[in-house]
Amino acid sequence: MAEDLVLKKCDLELEVNGHDHHTADLCRERLVVRRGQPFRLTLHFEGRSYEASMDSLTFSAVTGPAPSKEAGTKARFPLSNAVEEGAWAAAVLDQQDGVVSLQLSTPASAPVGLYRLSLEASTGYQGSSFVLGHFTLLFNTWCPADAVYLDSEEERKEYVLTQQGFIYQGSVKCIKSIPWNFGQFEDGILDICLTLLDMNPKFLKDACRDCSRRSSPVYMGRVVSAMVNCNDDQGVLLGRWDNDYKDGVSPMFWIGSVDILRRWKTSGCQRVKYGQCWVFAAVACTVLRCLGIPTRVVTNFNSAHDQNSNLLIEYVYNKYGEIQRDKSEMIWNYHCWAESWMSRPDLQPGYEGWQALDPTPQEKSEGTYCCGPVPVRAIKEGNLSTKYDAPFVFAEVNADVVNWILQDDGSMCKSTNNSQTVGMKISTKSVGRDEREDITHTYKYPEGSPEEREAFKRANHLNKQTDKVETGVAMRIRVGQSMNMGSDFDVFAHITNNTAESHTCRLLLHARTVSYNGVLGPECGTKDLLNLSLEPLSEKSIPLRILYEKYCECLTESNLIKVRGLLVEPDANSYLLAERDIYLENPEIKIRILGEPKQNRKLVAEASLRNPLPMPLLGCTFTMEGAGLTEEQKIVDVPDSVEAGEEVKVRVNLLPRHVGRHKLVVNFESDKLKAVKGFRNIIIGPA
Repeated sequence: MAEDLVLKKCDLELEVNGHDHHTADLCRERLVVRRGQPFRLTLHFEGRSYEASMDSLTFSAVTGPAPSKEAGTKARFPLSNAVEEGAWAAAVLDQQDGVVSLQLSTPASAPVGLYRLSLEASTGYQGSSFVLGHFTLLFNTWCPADAVYLDSEEERKEYVLTQQGFIYQGSVKCIKSIPWNFGQFEDGILDICLTLLDMNPKFLKDACRDCSRRSSPVYMGRVVSAMVNCNDDQGVLLGRWDNDYKDGVSPMFWIGSVDILRRWKTSGCQRVKYGQCWVFAAVACTVLRCLGIPTRVVTNFNSAHDQNSNLLIEYVYNKYGEIQRDKSEMIWNYHCWAESWMSRPDLQPGYEGWQALDPTPQEKSEGTYCCGPVPVRAIKEGNLSTKYDAPFVFAEVNADVVNWILQDDGSMCKSTNNSQTVGMKISTKSVGRDEREDITHTYKYPEGSPEEREAFKRANHLNKQTDKVETGVAMRIRVGQSMNMGSDFDVFAHITNNTAESHTCRLLLHARTVSYNGVLGPECGTKDLLNLSLEPLSEKSIPLRILYEKYCECLTESNLIKVRGLLVEPDANSYLLAERDIYLENPEIKIRILGEPKQNRKLVAEASLRNPLPMPLLGCTFTMEGAGLTEEQKIVDVPDSVEAGEEVKVRVNLLPRHVGRHKLVVNFESDKLKAVKGFRNIIIGPA
């Protein structure tokens, strides 16, 4: 009788598999592979070697707390002679004495998650079992059979492998790029993402079904969208928009997802305070990229929040140009969400590709605060019955804005022009470059085109199809030189009279600080001209001076001031409204790298900033982080005040772990100057 096979050890070939599966950063301690692609392992037997003629080897791979073959969470498959791809299979690659090299294959539709791999070895009627180890299975954008397949290698690198990027903020006339450390391959992040999946209410209600449905990126997108906010569950982030963040962290302070996710995990999955739209979107991007789903963060400027789905945002002003009623429906200066790339077998053909996912808690979707995934193409075509949440996203980029002026007798008069267009400069980071890409054309046809009209008909967007009234008098808000934080500056109401008649008007100009979500703060500048004469076929520019001493105490961390002009012609009962959001530029953070940038060799990063304000800065703090450059955030407090015009410098030590291009992200905070961001690209060479 032949003696039993005895397994001495199983080598999961972390280095080889990590390289082949683009998971090297995740494979330092355990095996992480992508589905639909073979991986290798080596069995070392003790005593005698494996003999195909007499030994039978059967493998088992299971995931979830209650694995079953029917749910697709349990697979048993024998060792075979031929290499088979696209299914659970195992084949011999090489055998020398007691060492057997194997190739294991997984289906491109297998549920993602943590698996236990075991082996049953039998010789005749005798048998024994061995646990070979655990491995994590991810989505595979390199596999043509996977639902997240992308055929561009550059896009695969950008949307799955790149750990740094930019998020776009500011205003439609002054778009600012904010550096962000996604850090999806940093230590512990994959485990945190798997914990997030296991904390979701669908798993807690029916773990077997939830684990089975993890094969679908559509399902996973919905789960992640819901779990990044904490409105229905033990999700990651608590949103707050009232500028009172004393018991947490201001949303503007964050410079990456890693610190947020680690805080959530170390606190026992307690919500992290606080997030706003770009933070929710960026954390979702980190989680989805970590799981293998190609994802990017997008920003929609002049984004509508349409609660009643009538595709109309209505504002009411009094005759002085002051807004009259608090409305939850409003135009956000910008709004960020995520897009993920996937097929949509649940929809009609043609809706594969980029899908909008919005984790910011705004409206409920099927009873839960999440949004999407909805095909971007469905938004463009106006097909609002498409799953999920198409009407809400369509309104964000297409709603009409109507401005009403409340008369003394209670009646309403419509403003004859509106300078605000919803859904502009929709932006994301370019592939492979630190530049902005405008993707508005993927959401909208050109304004006024026949295709746009057809899309609006499909969406029943009749408001948008009415012709805009053109008048002989026009007004725009103009700015002069670039406006820097701490400076006094002028803005102008530029008025054009294209008629052959004179007009006598009243001009009211107001400047108020504003949060990025459209909530107005105190007034910081005003002008009221009672008898403004407009000559025929003429132009006039009326200046409004805005002083630092007026806006310094009430400016939010968004650095935004809204300037609004109301031109009233009493004789014609005519009202002309114009407005513009102005972004105040923060000072530059300069970053120098001291030392030779080589792998595993200490580097010094020096960050400096010059105080642009006419007063000292107190409580100054620099925070730095970068995937592959820092194990955790580096925080440096500046003990002394920084006088007006004075430069402040700090230094931190870096220890680069990986060769390649990395980004060091820096945030500066003080009592008067907040959320100043900077970055430096660093190319790390081999040691």
